[in-house]
Amino acid sequence: MKPLRFAIFGTGFWSRYQLSAWRELKGAECVALYNRTRSKAETLGREFGITAIYDDPEELLRRERPDFVDIITDVASHAPLTRLAAKHGAAVICQKPMATSLREAGAMVRDCDRRGVQFLVHENFRWQTPIRALAKELKRGAIGRPFRARIDFISGFPVFDNQPFLAELEQFILTDVGSHALDVARFLFGEARELYCKTQRIHQHIKGEDVATVLLEMHNGMTVTVNLAYAGNALEREAFPETLVFVEGDAGSAELAPGCELRVTTRAGTQQTTATPPAYPWADSRYAVVHSSIVPCHANLLDALQGRAKAETTGADNLRTVRLVFAAYRSAAKSRAVAISE
Repeated sequence: MKPLRFAIFGTGFWSRYQLSAWRELKGAECVALYNRTRSKAETLGREFGITAIYDDPEELLRRERPDFVDIITDVASHAPLTRLAAKHGAAVICQKPMATSLREAGAMVRDCDRRGVQFLVHENFRWQTPIRALAKELKRGAIGRPFRARIDFISGFPVFDNQPFLAELEQFILTDVGSHALDVARFLFGEARELYCKTQRIHQHIKGEDVATVLLEMHNGMTVTVNLAYAGNALEREAFPETLVFVEGDAGSAELAPGCELRVTTRAGTQQTTATPPAYPWADSRYAVVHSSIVPCHANLLDALQGRAKAETTGADNLRTVRLVFAAYRSAAKSRAVAISE
């Protein structure tokens, strides 16, 4: 099978790691780069030997005719670039958060469906080695029936230093990390019926919220609390960028602890393993558990694009995560629980 030809839209902070992860796989070849600031695309192109550089996405689509595009731009441009690619018959992989509103996200899914092009979302947190290891333990019934869980992404990491645009977002932590953490909740525990959310802003120089607490009532009866914070505070055990999880079941408990440690406790005792992610020379050591997860995420999406398997994170599936994100904002604004169907 010939490799699929693709283009990357957006050559900011994450694009280098996205492109490096694609190069770990056979079956896809990046043939062109687009960025509204052409010089940034040229810099990335020189690094990776890509000479087809554009500052006009439609010109790229018309001339290069890629099989798919990988959209790694700011969230406000996701919808117009998705529509543009679909109009030209190119499949779409879109970064999270999918869109700036639930209505816009739904329109993106419907437009791609109407045009008959695949629409996939790059949601890599569920592909992290420790999260997959925890999911395996839960699936095999290691702790019996789970009834309560906590998912924590709490960090003092100076995230605004290397991604200063985050400080300008009117909606920050729920759309940024919350999209990941709420998708992990869905991946591990299924769909939610209702949620309650409170938000705070600790950094006074930013526009959006940097702390959020979300309580989910799941359809299976579980309660799941998602704690998010980029408050800049000093922590005894800084675990960035790990997602920590504690699950209680009727026959034991399971915990993802700092250092990718997985501990499963039953009446027979505690079994401890380390779910170490693969090491790649291109990955930033500070983001290793996240960067390594891009490879299996890409592999799953590529399988779907080549017709070998169904993607886990289709646009239609990720729309359920988007629904949780914006339900959380509604709950925080109203100071009450909201049904997910609202």
